[in-house]
Amino acid sequence: MAATPHQPDVTRLDALFAGEPDRLSRLSFAVAGLYFDWSKTHLDQALIDRSIARAEESGFAAARDALFSGGIVNASEGRAATHVAERGSGAPDDVDLATARRQRMRALVDAIEAGAFGDVTGILHIGIGGSLLGPALLVDALGRRRSKLDVRFLSNIDGAAFDAAVEPLDPATTLVVVVSKTFTTAETLANLGAALAWMRQSGVADPEGRVIAVTAAPQAALDAGIDETRILVFGEGVGGRYSLWSPVAISAAIALGWDAFEELLEGAAEMDRHFRFTAPATNVPMIAAFADRLYVEQLGCQTRAVFAYDQRLQLLPSYLQQLEMESNGKSVRADGSAVDGPTAPVTWGGTGTDAQHAVFQLLHQGTIPVPVEFVAVREADDAQDPEHHRQLLLNAFAQGAALMQGRASDDPQRSYAGNRASATILLDRLDARTLGALLAFYEHRTFANAMLMGINPFDQFGVELGKQIARLLSDGADEDGLDPSTRALIERAGL
Repeated sequence: MAATPHQPDVTRLDALFAGEPDRLSRLSFAVAGLYFDWSKTHLDQALIDRSIARAEESGFAAARDALFSGGIVNASEGRAATHVAERGSGAPDDVDLATARRQRMRALVDAIEAGAFGDVTGILHIGIGGSLLGPALLVDALGRRRSKLDVRFLSNIDGAAFDAAVEPLDPATTLVVVVSKTFTTAETLANLGAALAWMRQSGVADPEGRVIAVTAAPQAALDAGIDETRILVFGEGVGGRYSLWSPVAISAAIALGWDAFEELLEGAAEMDRHFRFTAPATNVPMIAAFADRLYVEQLGCQTRAVFAYDQRLQLLPSYLQQLEMESNGKSVRADGSAVDGPTAPVTWGGTGTDAQHAVFQLLHQGTIPVPVEFVAVREADDAQDPEHHRQLLLNAFAQGAALMQGRASDDPQRSYAGNRASATILLDRLDARTLGALLAFYEHRTFANAMLMGINPFDQFGVELGKQIARLLSDGADEDGLDPSTRALIERAGL
């Protein structure tokens, strides 16, 4: 069929189902307590075969082996990506070091539970980006109702964010967890200073004694006045957006309990084994990446939407935004040469059913093609009538069906073209193990996309320039090099 601005130039989805009796069985997979259905995408066998050949030509297998054996996969910074060592894969030395650091983390968790910090009723977790998004997702998804602790997350340097974060906390019984890989992040250090002042002004005699630091630069934390017994270290090879498996997640481990943290790691390790050892045709992260490349490169889709049909996963789209766009939002290959096509789409999303009444108009009838991903959980975990959860799931499944099927009408305002792609991930239940597997799936999908494009998903130099200019301006540097608009804004704001 001919392409239009909102119809892909590919075989219609309903025709693919009609012509491929085994389509559902070939494009749906059960792994680690999760069910993945990619059958309502425009993948066909010929495209999968070409994608597998492309992976072979790109050296995908060797790159994946390097990831899981501690080889150099971050070429621009000359190091391994050791987040998989946190869950048992990688170079033996990396795995041993991660294990030792995790044991130290557990000892600190045990000490807190035993009363070493006195009565603890709340945690203020300070960080930004990968130093916060993962732990916040874990606590929100697994612990808001069950944890006895009030865990608050603070990232923004905006003073209003600080006020909102500490408002429900008692400074005398709050632990402050500050996470910064380099321990130089301006927003994080400013918020740490504000937290110490907040406790001091409230009569806490030794505010620094209630601070736990997590960093890859322990000397910087020592220099900031934090005792070494309260400094947890993670490796230089663990990127921030891949760091929730490390001591970065100590707030979640305290709030959820150590067993839950271990189950998180095991779920991720199960997905690691699937990704590492499963053939491409049934390898879920690879199949997802093949579809991603189809929609971005061949069909011109500049965005991908993720909708969590479970309120506990409301932070998942924000987490994926950093994971996917900071990893693969690049315009050069790993060797520094320019890419010859699009790389990462914009990742965005929300929660169902709220999003149905906000953005789904565009998804069903708009002119912008948007592949959609639904994430749902089969078992409810709430105190309401089971009919609530039944209706929630039926809405998720109905949206996927409607996007694909469409509906013709003599009234163009009420006509739905259909043939709009979606994928669905259905968790058996939402617990630490399945959440670990889900997040590891997204990591490996991101890696697979990067290898197919030939880019490095483990650096993020694009986040630095604006921060550098802000730092120079804060230090009183000469503004002569600024454009007239920026100079005028600074003057108008009285800065």
